Amino acid sequence: MPLDDRRRALAHALDVQGWPADSPWLREAVLQAVPRHLFAPDRLWEWDGHHHVPVDRAQHPDRWASLAYAGPDEPTLTQITDGLPSSSLSAPSIVIDMLDSLMPEPDHHVLELGTGYGWNAALLTHRAGAGKVVSVETDPHLAAAAHHRLTEHGFNAEVLTGDGELGAPGRRPFDRVISTYAVDEVPWAWVQQCASGARIVTPWGRLGHVALTVADDSRTATGWIQGLATFMPRRGTDQGHDFHDLRTTIPTAGTSTAPALGVRALRDASLIFSLRVTHPDIRITTTLTSDGQVTAHAHDGHTSWAAATTRSDGQAMVVQGGPRSLMAEISQGRQHWQDRGAPSLWDFGMTVEANRQYIWCKNPQEPWSS
Repeated sequence: MPLDDRRRALAHALDVQGWPADSPWLREAVLQAVPRHLFAPDRLWEWDGHHHVPVDRAQHPDRWASLAYAGPDEPTLTQITDGLPSSSLSAPSIVIDMLDSLMPEPDHHVLELGTGYGWNAALLTHRAGAGKVVSVETDPHLAAAAHHRLTEHGFNAEVLTGDGELGAPGRRPFDRVISTYAVDEVPWAWVQQCASGARIVTPWGRLGHVALTVADDSRTATGWIQGLATFMPRRGTDQGHDFHDLRTTIPTAGTSTAPALGVRALRDASLIFSLRVTHPDIRITTTLTSDGQVTAHAHDGHTSWAAATTRSDGQAMVVQGGPRSLMAEISQGRQHWQDRGAPSLWDFGMTVEANRQYIWCKNPQEPWSS
């Protein structure tokens, strides 16, 4: 399928999902002014079920194009380091969601952390204007590639090589700051480099992103959780092991049954986010089987894992390995959420101060904790 056809297919899929009504500029930017494939390297990567394998544009142009325009919710892997993804073109729906949350306007001074190959910086430049965007990339090879592509396609954005945690010291106060990688702690340097009233959008840890507004006195930044997408962490972050690795290497410690209702509840995005706050080291994924049952996988990245599959009799079979009883911990976290009224994901927010940050629910003055 030619690239133009794939772009039209993406446009249709995004139309079905619904573009942000209050950011009409995004449709024109994503689908016309700043085509995604212009910022995709000639080698992309895909998962073959066992490993990440390269797909070169010259040898496999159709497969390459299918990865560049995989779909609204599919990222495009652009770099693999030590067997793990280390850079990507984020899923179009996520890019759109984050830029909608950022609310950039013409002539805003924008700081981006995590340039990658430069697609997001190009979108921001298209909106804010030439010379208004500063983007910081830790990988010098990626920074050079992004600078080349931005210049080649007429986008005047400045690309710096450096540690994104430090922001861009010495530059003018920024009106908007956006990170394309996940951080557990929002660097205070980002807040310090903002003008009062500025907006910061960043992924938080393994799950979710937040939009913060810098207070008039610049002593705090606070705002609401915007969604549940997952993002690559800051370069060098210990990602631990995945569920498959842990289950393969850590023997089963026991089997049991539990009410299926508790496993099915893990399909609820609001519960999953609450668990992200109260049990930050437990990673949970769920799948729906062809016969309508739910399978949940949980692990802590290092020592323990658990798997639960619902049955038609209202029970779930639970298998666990390692010293922790993760399903019991998850059950306690679910009870904590229910006891407090089972709040929605959209009820949660974050406050960042110079020496601490915390998640709250409905009331910014009351941290949400276990």
